[in-house]
Amino acid sequence: MPVTTARVIADLPFVAAQAHDDRVAWRHLRDGQWHDLTFTEVAEWVMELASGLVHLGVRPGERVCVLSDTRVEWSAVELAVLAAGGVVVPIYPSSAPEECAWIIGDSGAVLVVVEDDAQRDKVESIRDRVPALRDVVVIEGGGLAELRSQGRTAPVPGELDDRRAAIDPDDPTLIIYTSGTTGPPKGCVLTNRNWLTMCRLSEELSYVLPGDVAYLFLPLAHVFAQIVHLGALYTGHAVAFYGGDTSRVVAELAQVRPTFLPSVPRIFEKVYTAATAGVPEDRVRQAVRVGLAVRGRQAAGQPVPPDLAAAFEQAEALFARVRAIFGGRLRLALSGAAPISVEVLEFFSAAGVPVLEGYGMSESTGVGTVNTLARHKLGSVGAFGVAGLQLKIAEDGEILMQGPHVFAGYWNNPAATAEVLTDGWLHTGDLGEIDDDGFVTITGRKKDIIITAGGKNIAPANVENQLRQSRWISHAVVYGDLKPYLVALITLDQDEIVPWAEDRGLPTDLPTLSRTPEVRALIQDVVDEANSHFAHVSQVKRFTLLDRDLSQDDGELTPTLKVKRKTVHTTHAARYEELYG
Repeated sequence: MPVTTARVIADLPFVAAQAHDDRVAWRHLRDGQWHDLTFTEVAEWVMELASGLVHLGVRPGERVCVLSDTRVEWSAVELAVLAAGGVVVPIYPSSAPEECAWIIGDSGAVLVVVEDDAQRDKVESIRDRVPALRDVVVIEGGGLAELRSQGRTAPVPGELDDRRAAIDPDDPTLIIYTSGTTGPPKGCVLTNRNWLTMCRLSEELSYVLPGDVAYLFLPLAHVFAQIVHLGALYTGHAVAFYGGDTSRVVAELAQVRPTFLPSVPRIFEKVYTAATAGVPEDRVRQAVRVGLAVRGRQAAGQPVPPDLAAAFEQAEALFARVRAIFGGRLRLALSGAAPISVEVLEFFSAAGVPVLEGYGMSESTGVGTVNTLARHKLGSVGAFGVAGLQLKIAEDGEILMQGPHVFAGYWNNPAATAEVLTDGWLHTGDLGEIDDDGFVTITGRKKDIIITAGGKNIAPANVENQLRQSRWISHAVVYGDLKPYLVALITLDQDEIVPWAEDRGLPTDLPTLSRTPEVRALIQDVVDEANSHFAHVSQVKRFTLLDRDLSQDDGELTPTLKVKRKTVHTTHAARYEELYG
């Protein structure tokens, strides 16, 4: 049962312990073995850490940054800070010192909890620029354990009860800084009311049920992961935290065997590519057609004709591989943070692994529209109108949202807040359409719209998404503002293109491979096929192949792997201009 008695988020671990007691709440890897923590053990850990924070001098309302990869200690620290009356400020572990300085300084954080010595050194390198910072605690090496030990030795339950009782539902819980595809990060202030709205929404839509196991590898600095781990306490299901090595995700899925998987499109695209590698395209298309037909009949309670059942049995050889990759028990997957192609969604639905898209942003506590198992439409980001969430399309096509999920504003930035919050409506900056059934489709970012020399408005994301359906392409960034035609900068998927090159006796290093006529011809075929889906004005006329992939280290991708379009355009301006020569 959901813990509906939680008044504020700081209550969650304690009311969850009362409701769910010795059921498993968290699973985590230590020394190569999975270890379980019950809801009661989580509450004890949080209470001890919160007492330690009180002894450290953290006062109600003060900000505490967490600079760490996703791990079980991250969640424990967050809940402890909230229990002590503080406000959590996540920082991506990949953040450069400059970005850390900005977030720590702008938030006025008094404490930073870091993962390891490398992250501590990062903070120490900019410490003279963040005068409010008093302490740094290191998770690894015993620092966090020492804080917990102090809280265990000298608990202050009465003080913590008083602090929780003083928290107002409209008080901040987290300040999540945007990943900054343009300009410096802005801190989205999210309240207890915002988060409890999301928790209730998860329960209302039956995304997860008691007994479910969610596998979490998404960064806890992102709102999507926060929904998952806070929602788990509310609904009473388990979260398995990944071991910290992204190359081990597939192996860990087989071990954990999750029933619920929140992820980003790139992961599903990679699985799709791996599962269909070496399978003729016509066979994949036939398998998907058959799979969708069978799943549709099963969902409607209709019998499956013998000839269709026989065809499905053949398709199952492919689909079984897909289910096995996810551990064999996956009931539902959610994809967010970026668009995913309908072809990929149809493939997973046919395979019996429904992948549903949703839409939201940090400013809307991660949710605005949702698909559900009971009501969904592939290719859309879902419908709206649940739990008081409202949405409408402005005259210029911009999506506007209103409801208890909309954030309180940007920290220390009233001017930016006024730009996006008008008359209670959140101006998302995204463009979209609503069909007759109430389902929403995202058509692009308002600021990304390309206006060609001929005055045509084009959403580059649609073209890029079509190009990225190819197994050979990792990223595609379309350009063409005030130009006569569209061009694209394309990067190769190394995992796919290198084996292809080896089979043909071609060089296997990307810088050389990207210049070979064979690869250019291969990608030209992909571009031609993608162009066939669009009107002439929206087609890519020329492209250039980059000799490496886009990366976070070069500032071209956000931590959630979104392309920083402006950075890519600036960094590779000469390459783009060559395409107009």
